[in-house]
Amino acid sequence: MKFKANAEEADWYASPQGRRQTQREFARALKDGTLIRSTGSKIAKSEPNVLLQLMEEAKRNATRSISIRVPIADLEQAQQIAERTGVGYQTVLKQAIREGLKRAG
Repeated sequence: MKFKANAEEADWYASPQGRRQTQREFARALKDGTLIRSTGSKIAKSEPNVLLQLMEEAKRNATRSISIRVPIADLEQAQQIAERTGVGYQTVLKQAIREGLKRAG
């Protein structure tokens, strides 16, 4: 893919399509054993299993905006907990989801 400017290229790689393409290329190189570090990188070459662990950790820390319908009573309860604990209600909801998934999984 040809870009007219570095900013245009950066915008493409920051887009969902660009991130998916980068993920596909990374996974392919990891599978083929052709993953290398760039010459300017200060990060040592890692074993594939270490890279997979790093990718999983990155997924745990990354977020994605979604739309979800929540019963009003649950939303109000989350807002009350948030006010009492001094955090945002969305944080309360994320923590509740995470704890529920841990119990279910």
